[in-house]
Amino acid sequence: MDSLGDDSPLTSSQKDDLMEKIKQEIALANFQELLSKITDKCFKFCIQKPGTSLDNSEQKCVAMCMDRYLDSYNIVLKAYTNRIQKERIEK
Repeated sequence: MDSLGDDSPLTSSQKDDLMEKIKQEIALANFQELLSKITDKCFKFCIQKPGTSLDNSEQKCVAMCMDRYLDSYNIVLKAYTNRIQKERIEK
């Protein structure tokens, strides 16, 4: 059923499926990048002396840092989504 290997064009359904898969891959890549940024920034901010374990204050700091970062990301994402939807309606 994979028509990418031959010269026949994709059907509308196949194009839709391919676009959905691409969107999922992009979303996964964006999430992985976000997680990497959160880890890097919160580690640099919260961990003063790396060791074999985190003390209570470091654990709390990392948790709060991650929460703030994700809250901020969600606010920006929501604003961006609203803007895109508004632009589509205006066209």
